[in-house]
Amino acid sequence: MELLVTGGLGFIGSNIIRHILTKYRDIQVTNLDKLSIGSNPANLKDIETDKRYTLFEGDIADEQLIENLMNQVDVVVNIAAETHVDRSIADPWPFIQSNTIGAITLFEAVKRHKKRILHVSTDEVYGDILEGSFREDDRLKPSSPYSASKAAADLLALAYHRTYGLDVIIARCTNNYGPYQFPEKLIPKTIIRAHLNLSVPLYGSGLNIRDWIYVHDFCEALDLLLRKGESGEIYNISVGNELTNIDVVKTILNIMGKPENPIDFVEDRPGHDLRYSLDSFKIRNELGWRPRHSFHEALKVTIKWYIDNEWWWRPLATEQLLHPTPWKLRW
Repeated sequence: MELLVTGGLGFIGSNIIRHILTKYRDIQVTNLDKLSIGSNPANLKDIETDKRYTLFEGDIADEQLIENLMNQVDVVVNIAAETHVDRSIADPWPFIQSNTIGAITLFEAVKRHKKRILHVSTDEVYGDILEGSFREDDRLKPSSPYSASKAAADLLALAYHRTYGLDVIIARCTNNYGPYQFPEKLIPKTIIRAHLNLSVPLYGSGLNIRDWIYVHDFCEALDLLLRKGESGEIYNISVGNELTNIDVVKTILNIMGKPENPIDFVEDRPGHDLRYSLDSFKIRNELGWRPRHSFHEALKVTIKWYIDNEWWWRPLATEQLLHPTPWKLRW
């Protein structure tokens, strides 16, 4: 099978490519990446010479490029996206261009060539929920330009399935963590700053709740959806590791043997969702997916990876320290 992964030099993209190439010997992977913020060629340094792997630099909104690539592949996994909420608040346009216009460009090409596409979305399209958990048929109520751009793509995917018969599957997942995650995200940022004996910034009171999934468990879920997912369906993917942000930070500091006093509470961002929670009964019951990693043990593995791979994050961390990103994003 010929597989096209968009955004394959990002965190989740590089992990799913490595997962596929490690597990299967008969799959060719083409990686289309814009090499923008969040992309890092070092993410796949260990497989860049694999003859089953090809990298193309380009934008998923480039119609001619997508048309050319579609002639060479059987299945598309769309992970390419602008993802940082703070950046979307400061400047929404790149998010609309990549997450919405880019997605519909892919849908059009997949429709014409009658291919299958697995579209990777986010739990943020539902907005926040104070009690209970969102199911796949709940209404979408995004809070940020980022989540709105992803919700628009989801709705377009469903409309294309109904109107044109587009062979599309939508995966909505909770917060991922693990190796190769861009250092501006909460868990790697906390690990790196604690390792450097710097304070750890935390929005508001730190009581916002997220459900954390180890990226390898998410990759196994995506692999399963590629093989057994039903066209036109949405699948929520979650594990039930619901923790406040401050508990996540304190857990990391405790594992690393660092004091808690470096936590620096900073001004909260606008529209900050309080709690995300997904009901993943569907993928568990219909397809038999289960996460294999506990939060604490996978977090220890993640911490060790960042400490052992300073060569990977040091250039990115230096850039972030010198040039903080908007919305008042602080290292």
